[in-house]
Amino acid sequence: MSTVTTTAQPSAGPRPVCDRTTVGEHLSLPLFRALSGTLAGHPYLKVVVDRAEHTWHLLDTAVHPFHVDYIATRVLGMELPELDACLDSFNASVYTDPERRFLLGVLSLHTDEDPEGRERPFLVLETTEADTMTGPLLEEFYTFVRHRLDGRLPLLLKPANHGQEHELAAISDVRVPRILSHELFGNRTRTPLNPGEAVGRLRHFRTGEEYAAAAGTLGWSDIVAMPCLPDDIPRVAGFINTAPTTPLSHTNVLASGWGIPNAIVRDLERLVAADGLAGAWVRYTVHDDDITLERLAQAPTSDAPVWHQHRIRLRTPLLEDVPALPLDRLRHTDQDRYGTKAANLGELHHVLDSHTVDLTAFHGRPRPPRADLYPHLAARLGVPPTTRGEELRAAARDFTRSTVSAPEGIALPFALQHRFLISSPAVQQGIGKLKMALELDAVDAVDPLCLQLQQLIKQAPMPDEVVREITAALPGGPDAAGRLVVRSSSNAEDLPGFSAAGVYDSITTVHGTGELLDAVRQVWASLLSARSVRLRHQAGISLDDTYMGVIIQRYRPADLGGVLVTCNPTRRVDFRNVYLNCSPGSPETVVDGTALPLQYLYNTVEGGGRTVALGSSAEDLPAGTRQRLAQLALTGRLLQSHFSDTDVDQPLDIEWLMTDQGGFHLVQIRPYAR
Repeated sequence: MSTVTTTAQPSAGPRPVCDRTTVGEHLSLPLFRALSGTLAGHPYLKVVVDRAEHTWHLLDTAVHPFHVDYIATRVLGMELPELDACLDSFNASVYTDPERRFLLGVLSLHTDEDPEGRERPFLVLETTEADTMTGPLLEEFYTFVRHRLDGRLPLLLKPANHGQEHELAAISDVRVPRILSHELFGNRTRTPLNPGEAVGRLRHFRTGEEYAAAAGTLGWSDIVAMPCLPDDIPRVAGFINTAPTTPLSHTNVLASGWGIPNAIVRDLERLVAADGLAGAWVRYTVHDDDITLERLAQAPTSDAPVWHQHRIRLRTPLLEDVPALPLDRLRHTDQDRYGTKAANLGELHHVLDSHTVDLTAFHGRPRPPRADLYPHLAARLGVPPTTRGEELRAAARDFTRSTVSAPEGIALPFALQHRFLISSPAVQQGIGKLKMALELDAVDAVDPLCLQLQQLIKQAPMPDEVVREITAALPGGPDAAGRLVVRSSSNAEDLPGFSAAGVYDSITTVHGTGELLDAVRQVWASLLSARSVRLRHQAGISLDDTYMGVIIQRYRPADLGGVLVTCNPTRRVDFRNVYLNCSPGSPETVVDGTALPLQYLYNTVEGGGRTVALGSSAEDLPAGTRQRLAQLALTGRLLQSHFSDTDVDQPLDIEWLMTDQGGFHLVQIRPYAR
């Protein structure tokens, strides 16, 4: 077996003692295992095909984590500082140049079952997601690797992006057998959703009925496992999904905000039976490339989780008598009067109307080893790569305005809810009883008191002046407005260390004055649901400090709706990608888990995207729609530059819908908990 030194140029530095990289050898399964690392739970191996030398390099993964570093230093004899100085042009020479010398890829090992049910290994070859190989080049790459593999190992090519899928469409799948990303993803046994570690009792529920029967016994020390976690799950130590789901579900947003591990573990039934894990104390760990459940000999001695020791601080809500206002008259600083969601939508109007706002800040921060991402942004915006300064900022603003619009609507301030609550002696008495129960930690009394309070709020008459403010704020009045959507906008959500995803109510089918007033009361009442009260109490948020604003919008029909987050939630170090989910119709079907959405990753640096999962859909979206979604993903990244305040790396969570005219309408924008 030869080593890399047989054909490589002299190294720029001392050779690692244990470098097992080989050149020109046929790849057997034992050699693969000797050189491979682990990524997303699967063994993988980096390969470099040198077309000029008609040979290939099998990289020792532990020594050479990056293709380009290996090629530059081991094959071309460059120093690493020299490579860093020309990294973008070097990447272009290996990923986008049609006459490139090197073909770069990854081989990963997977298993399926033969007709007799026996496990059978197979290899998957793919390039990096930014690679622009043409169809003939992909076929050449596949054929070269196929001829150098153990013939007993099946090899499939996985297109790394939508562009490669299009290129391969003209090539027979007999000549180039292939598997799509979503097909491979759908077969994964374990998938990380939110990283973390927890120690707790494993509570495994096979059905919703089993969970419902035991829900009252769940506490902070439990790790809850079931096919589909309910949105109203209490704060516990960890989540495990035993069936496919999306990282953008309400429950995973809660896991992220609470800082608890969450993963898909489809073989949990086998693990529970093999290791006797049901009801046992376990150490549950979720990493980007590994998920483990380790049984503990005994329960831990700690009395409470770390989050019990931290208290969330709220900004002081302002209750002065301010009017209901159109969303486009609000700014981010109005969150203390109208709530976070309403203020962010007002700020979005400002961003889309502004001629001075800077949407390039994310790309302006160095991302080692790149000191400058502006040329990449310019390429995505379709302007010359040398564009800088105000010209680049103007291009970013124009691109954003041409891609998305902000919703019209009105925002009701905290002051209206406050006036309504103090107008009812019965409600005030109920709030006093609830505060006393919380102070005395009378857990059994909290839920019935909350239920009683909610009923009082939903049935209490509104003061005439409150009714007039709500109805007069809508042009033409509620009866002439058609279908309305009424959304929550509290000051006790989207806080560092406290996510309230799915905790407060939104009502999407409202018609006329009577239903509007009922919907507003229902949203106000959701601030006092048993679950929301308990969650805030655990976080040290006082009942006296929490208020609810309300957003009223006209309903807009949508052909497609969804959610995007301006990060890769399953791999937080990935600064390139935006994760986007969608389903036909409104965004609610994505976040509430009623349908498994289509899932996409879009690279906002080098460009390109790929389908991660089809969810409940029978087929992928048309290529033109996926290209439009790529524009939406980039717009989300640009908006992150403005909405992330002092940290442009703080990702956003954006709900959106696509109208029948093909335009994108943003209905919610908020920080994504991480």
